[in-house]
Amino acid sequence: MNRIMLKITASAFLLALFIASTRENKNPAVPSPVKVVEAFPKLHFESPVDLTHTNDGSNRLFVLEQEGSIRVFENKSTAAVSKEFLNIRKKVSYGGEAGLLGLAFHPDYKSNGYFYLNYMRKVSGKLETAIVRYKVSASDKDKADPASETVLFTFDQPFDNHNGGGMKFGKDGYLYISTGDGGSWGDPSNNGQNKSALLGKILRVDVNATEKGNYGIPKDNPFAGNKEGFREEVYAYGLRNPWRISFDDATNTLWVGDVGQNSNEEIDIIVKGGNYGWRQKESINCYNPKKDCIQEGMIDPVIDMPQANGEHSITGGFVYRGKNVPALEGKYIFGDYVSGRVFALETKDGKAVRNNLIAEGVGQISAFGIDAAGELYICNHGSGKILKFEKAAL
Repeated sequence: MNRIMLKITASAFLLALFIASTRENKNPAVPSPVKVVEAFPKLHFESPVDLTHTNDGSNRLFVLEQEGSIRVFENKSTAAVSKEFLNIRKKVSYGGEAGLLGLAFHPDYKSNGYFYLNYMRKVSGKLETAIVRYKVSASDKDKADPASETVLFTFDQPFDNHNGGGMKFGKDGYLYISTGDGGSWGDPSNNGQNKSALLGKILRVDVNATEKGNYGIPKDNPFAGNKEGFREEVYAYGLRNPWRISFDDATNTLWVGDVGQNSNEEIDIIVKGGNYGWRQKESINCYNPKKDCIQEGMIDPVIDMPQANGEHSITGGFVYRGKNVPALEGKYIFGDYVSGRVFALETKDGKAVRNNLIAEGVGQISAFGIDAAGELYICNHGSGKILKFEKAAL
């Protein structure tokens, strides 16, 4: 979510023809196999930025509200009431791109009740990101214990934008966290390439270990045990503002949407130790320096999205593994906060094959989420509505 509320321009919504772009290929728009509808017409949320589930068989969904609360409700279209699962608004520094940004339930949540949050806060006037653990109430499954906060770690935020904020558990049981480059413009401290900083990275930590206090470092992290002063939490680096991450459980692939600077948005597949180029590169182009930048050893995006086509703030999504819309099976579904468009990216062996526009006018797409059945949802940041896909009548 880049320059949120600031870069929504009329021109972004007037482009009538979409050109899906890869590095060398351009594919015209095709008739969409889906339509986007309200998933829960009776529900409304305040600035939703994530949607997820506990995988505990309870058929509940949880929506993260950026100002600092989590709401829970039954996963049915007729749901009329959502309950407040947790409210930490007094702790959260909210505004612009800052706020409560990430939520992940422990893989063993059903037995231990643990969940993890990524939020911004101010301590002695300084802004920082806090990665924390909470626990569900012992007496009410729809309430968290507000006194149960345990801090895993924090890190300073020099500015209030480019915070990343994504959190997902992998099949390996480790927690993956996306962090932005610290904000401002052009990554002035070159955090993306600085392996001694936690900013501009994908982090990977073991929440079941304690050698770092309330977490540990997986032994196969790329910089575990290094002597150069690199942060051992770093899993991949060279990212600007990785806004929303997800795993495709079928392939164990980690996807990220990385928001661009001046000209290009990108979708990446994250690999251990990978360098994705920022600030040397912005997607496939040199950024700093403007030409003859170092590219050796840097990983190009799966797909490059030129901002000239209308996309200005990419929102990472999910590979669709649900059953309600067979036409989307195996495709990576993502969108853009500014253009309000949704795309279905087909890949083979990690390379883009085709990228089709499947929906327009969806609004301010702040996040995608899935339920326990793998069905996909969209959070509309502006309207506060949760949307879903249905088969279109072609």
